[in-house]
This record gives sequence, C-alpha cells and structure tokens, in this order.
Amino acid sequence: MSSIAETVTTSESNAERSLQLAITAAQTADENRGTDIVVLDMRESTPVFDYFVIATGTSRKQLHAMSEEIDHKLEDDLGDKRMGIEGYRESLWILLDYGSVVIHLFTEETREYYDLEHLWSQAKRVEVPALSGNPAARPK
Repeated sequence: MSSIAETVTTSESNAERSLQLAITAAQTADENRGTDIVVLDMRESTPVFDYFVIATGTSRKQLHAMSEEIDHKLEDDLGDKRMGIEGYRESLWILLDYGSVVIHLFTEETREYYDLEHLWSQAKRVEVPALSGNPAARPK
C-alpha cells in the first residue's frame, strides 16, 4: 500500500509533467505563428484534466502545421502519447487530447464563437515563458 507521502509526491510529479506539456505546446504554437496563446490552469475547475492550451491560427494549413508540430514535440521529444484528436479534417477547431492537457487550436471566428476563456473564466492563466518572439502570441 502507498503512503500518503508517496501519493502526494506522485500528484506533484504528475502536475509538473502536465505543466511541462502545456508550456511546450504553447511555445510550439508560438513557433508556428499561433496567436493569442493562452494556458489555463484547470485543476481547480475540473478533475478531468489539468491544463487547456488555446491558440489561434489564420488558415487550415497553419492549424495543421501547429497540431503536427505540437504532436511531434510532445510525443517524440517528451515521450507523451496523444489520446485523441478531433476536428483535423474540418480545421476550424482542432482538439488534441493528451489526457491531463487539452490543446485547442482555432480559427479566429471559431474561437470567438466558442469563447472558452469566458466559459472557463474562473481558471487561472499560466504565464508562459518565451512567447515574446511573436508579440501576437501573447494573450490580449
């Protein structure tokens, strides 16, 4: 049987891993010219996942490039596995599900329509280092 200390240590380790995945996804979206990039800490809002990463792209091609590069970074470089993907064919809203981290890549119109930041407004925003290379990547 695990001790409480082991359980707490595992939880902290999992939370750090989730944060690493979310920040890497946000930075990768930035590197692929994503805009208005936001990371939301969802841990106090839902037990289902830890973080949302939200970014906007200007075209289907750009959304595909962002999603593919995020997959590459998280799977190949960090050794995580995507659990699911939705919306890739339509490319208005691509959702990448990594279990503890869910990445939402939107066209501008679709992002405005669903307005996830407003829907989850109680979630804390996470400061993402090194988004300064693309001023439009920073949240408004």
